Amino acid sequence: MTIVGLAGLLFAGVSAAALPANAATASQGTAAPSNAATRFVADMQPGYNIGNTLDAIPTETSWGNPPITQALLQKIKSLGYKSVRLPVTWSGHEGAAPDYTIDPTWMARVKQVVDWARADGLTVVVNVHHDSWQWITNMPTDPTVRPHYDAVWTQIATALKDEPRSVVFEADNEQSFSGVTDAQGETLLNQLQTDFFTIVRASGGANAKRYLMLSTLGDTASKPLDDALATEIASLNDPNLIASFHYYGYWPFGVNIAGVDTFDATSQQNVLDAFNLMHDEFVAKGIPVYAGEVGLYNDYKGFGGLETGEMLKYYELLGYEARTTGITLSYWDDGGRILDRNTLQLIEPATYDAAKSSWKTRSGTASNDTVYVPKAAPVADQSLTLTLNGLRFTGLYDGTKRLREGCDYTVSGTQLTLKAALLTKLTTQANQAGAPAYGIDATLSAHFSRGLPWQVNVVTNAQPALTAATATVGTASAFTIPTQFNGDTLSMMQSVYADGTNAGQATWTAYQAYGTSFSPDYANNGIVLPSAYLASLTDGKRVTLTFHFWSGATATYYLTKSGSTVTGTLS
Repeated sequence: MTIVGLAGLLFAGVSAAALPANAATASQGTAAPSNAATRFVADMQPGYNIGNTLDAIPTETSWGNPPITQALLQKIKSLGYKSVRLPVTWSGHEGAAPDYTIDPTWMARVKQVVDWARADGLTVVVNVHHDSWQWITNMPTDPTVRPHYDAVWTQIATALKDEPRSVVFEADNEQSFSGVTDAQGETLLNQLQTDFFTIVRASGGANAKRYLMLSTLGDTASKPLDDALATEIASLNDPNLIASFHYYGYWPFGVNIAGVDTFDATSQQNVLDAFNLMHDEFVAKGIPVYAGEVGLYNDYKGFGGLETGEMLKYYELLGYEARTTGITLSYWDDGGRILDRNTLQLIEPATYDAAKSSWKTRSGTASNDTVYVPKAAPVADQSLTLTLNGLRFTGLYDGTKRLREGCDYTVSGTQLTLKAALLTKLTTQANQAGAPAYGIDATLSAHFSRGLPWQVNVVTNAQPALTAATATVGTASAFTIPTQFNGDTLSMMQSVYADGTNAGQATWTAYQAYGTSFSPDYANNGIVLPSAYLASLTDGKRVTLTFHFWSGATATYYLTKSGSTVTGTLS
């Protein structure tokens, strides 16, 4: 991951109505390793990135994480990870040209972490990381870049040459080049990665046969970029090379923009397209593939724009697709996604569990993980569509209590219907127990013949209520719409002017980005419109905001900015 943006492009083309229960899925058989290199990389599955640490700028703790410890590595191992990727930024720890001498203390620190990881039986990947956008990107116009890069890798290769082959070298990270076409960038990347290969192989020790990782331009999976990397690997004629790419899902889904807030057919097909492409280009030809960073663009702690169940579906399919295409995954963690580096506790156990289960089996899912029961309306039956993923539905539970089919719920094909009597009982019991008027009353679990059960929250809700407001705001201020959420959660915001044109930072879509243009403040009963969104609005032009909630409810609000005054009304 780079500080200027996550890897990956929107993979074009949706060729099938991906993965509803009645649709054909890709990659039915599990890919078996075909040679020593593919077996080696298969044994690295799954991997874990210790991000925003040795790659932080200027020092290891500059981006808020504590130093890497043996306890952290032992925790990573205990969670089932088999490899760690150590992103390392070398700039800031080196001297001037022409030698670019790396600080011995920094080199010793990197080696210390490598040795700790090896001692725990973890395979290790060491790379050149944020140097990519700091100075390597200037290669088209800066003739010092190539000798600088060569000097850095000469020193790394020499310092680590006696490490065993379980230490992998990765040439670069999400490398792109300023002001050039992809074709020109591929030529430059080939030059650097060939230098890397030549330097390491000539440096002695275990480096003669060490596994070396080469990436596509930008670490992106696309046919032209994959073809360029395949040609490069073929030209080097070495059996110990690994192809690398990064994958953070379909971008609109990952950031909740453009009306994509669910792991829909397009998002699912995006996973299939990327992994099948990498399989066909490399794995099928005996070249192992390491997905050096995987995750979702915005699944970090506190984001809130991705509904939990939709993330679970993504990680379930991601793990399955990796298994069946023979690609090893290395999950990106910057200290705010998987492990709290201070407490060594899981940040989101549910997403970790979904990923872990996917390493070995499939799990069933459903169309939603929340059933909303309107407080003021008669309670009615509610249905969910099951995605069985080749499994059998085996029962519905309330805690440890098995519910009664035909009485509490019914199942017809893939349709699971929760009966009104069950929902009435669950909401009534919660009220009698002193639960708040709105919110989660119970959590049910749908069980399948294998894998994890699917959790379904039963929530009492009512129509969210917004209130008119006026505020004076400056360039660093935000405008808050007073909001009673009434048990509901915010999903999307449409923003348009009266003439129908889009209003907001994203001018190409009416649906603005969650977190960037709007966010809920549940604790203080408000929807926050940040300064960047307000600054993008045209003075004096009325904006119609339509807020979408996960229950399916919507609420309309009108906003006008005049200088430093922002006024919100209900009509």
